Amino acid sequence: MKPQMDEVLHIGIDDTDSPRMGCTTYVAALLVESFIKLGASFVDYPNIIRLNPNVPWKTRGNGALCLRISIGNRQLARAKEVVIETLEKNSDFTYLGTDPGAVFYLGDVTPDVTTFAGRAIQDIVTMTEALKLIKTHSAEAIGFKKGRGIIGALAAIGDRLLGDHTYELIAYRSPQNRATSRRVDPTSVAEMDQQTKPLTFNNLDPETGRILITPRGPDPILYGVRGESPEIVEEARKLIKVGEEIERWAIFRTNHGTDSHLKTVQTINQIRPYRPTIARGIVATLPWVIQGRHVFFTIKDDTGQIDCAAYEPTGKFRTVIRQLIQGDLVEVYGGIRPAAPSHPQTINLEKIKVLKLAPKVTYQNPRCPKCDRRMKSMGAGKGFRCDKCGFRSVKAKKVPLELPRSLKKDLYIPPPRAHRHLTKPVSRYGKEKYGLPSKLFEPWHNP
Repeated sequence: MKPQMDEVLHIGIDDTDSPRMGCTTYVAALLVESFIKLGASFVDYPNIIRLNPNVPWKTRGNGALCLRISIGNRQLARAKEVVIETLEKNSDFTYLGTDPGAVFYLGDVTPDVTTFAGRAIQDIVTMTEALKLIKTHSAEAIGFKKGRGIIGALAAIGDRLLGDHTYELIAYRSPQNRATSRRVDPTSVAEMDQQTKPLTFNNLDPETGRILITPRGPDPILYGVRGESPEIVEEARKLIKVGEEIERWAIFRTNHGTDSHLKTVQTINQIRPYRPTIARGIVATLPWVIQGRHVFFTIKDDTGQIDCAAYEPTGKFRTVIRQLIQGDLVEVYGGIRPAAPSHPQTINLEKIKVLKLAPKVTYQNPRCPKCDRRMKSMGAGKGFRCDKCGFRSVKAKKVPLELPRSLKKDLYIPPPRAHRHLTKPVSRYGKEKYGLPSKLFEPWHNP
């Protein structure tokens, strides 16, 4: 590749972490500092692109990173070396499922790479497809072990976040503190939430009061605040009190909270395993509860039917599901769990929209035409009699009575503690934003 000064180098990285250590966003934050020292300028905030959360080989959060920089010809080779060195130093190579990858792509992102990124978020893509595109565009890739991270790295390059997007400010712990409990003042988090919402979101879980900005694992993240702008997440940072040193922090632009993974199918028979899906159907069964307090029901259309599941961690959301009755028209959102000997193909619900309510009808014994008292049945097919006046009728029938429904036509979403990274919370509806930032907010990183 022969770079031009006005061309942008896109650096994608993925699959550096494991359940026991590391975080690809941290690798990106380290690279920010390194690239600044090399004299590079950033044309965008570092991008976190969350990929299809349903693929069985996903990383912990299935997030790939892209840094987009303008850098002089003389420093280009050194920039690539820094990426490789940083990956080698900060990836968990001893973990079986960690297969880091990096891609270097120069110039404008072409439509075919953007299409690949969209499929990586909503569908399943292969290494063969990724390598073919990399070769077509004379890009460069490096993979460690199985190199699966190359797929996510190219996808992160391909998604320029021209559609709806949000921001996340992530603060990182000093290495000596990573084996200890995070020391984030919960009172300050609650105060931050009150002062910045709804421009920040998913700070606290309203049902349990649980703090959601702090992860639970051994990774280097101290906390991450998500919001609608760089300015609001930086304001949030200033309000959060911590009892330990912050090694560094950076603001990322991301598809968090956008529902960008969900793709509408026209009919139920188009649903495929592992694909995040929006499907419409008629409720075909009354909801039922299984061990573990998970709630299931079935929807159908002219082409087939499929089970839907609201699992115990979704909390009061299951109360909504239990109020469904046969005949309700709903739109369901979620990932597809493939069929297995123990269960059929199932939609794991992320949210549900009730579009139309079926009438809920009960049947009462008829009233006596002479004294207006409620009559009693004389047995199946034998009619009714009135105990008060003795009137009998073999022609009398039970009377239908429509009952009020407490369930309303609306969109219902589980509590934030049950959200996936990509799940769009209620507070974000109406706050969608599009296009690239005209300039970067300062300061957006430290160091």
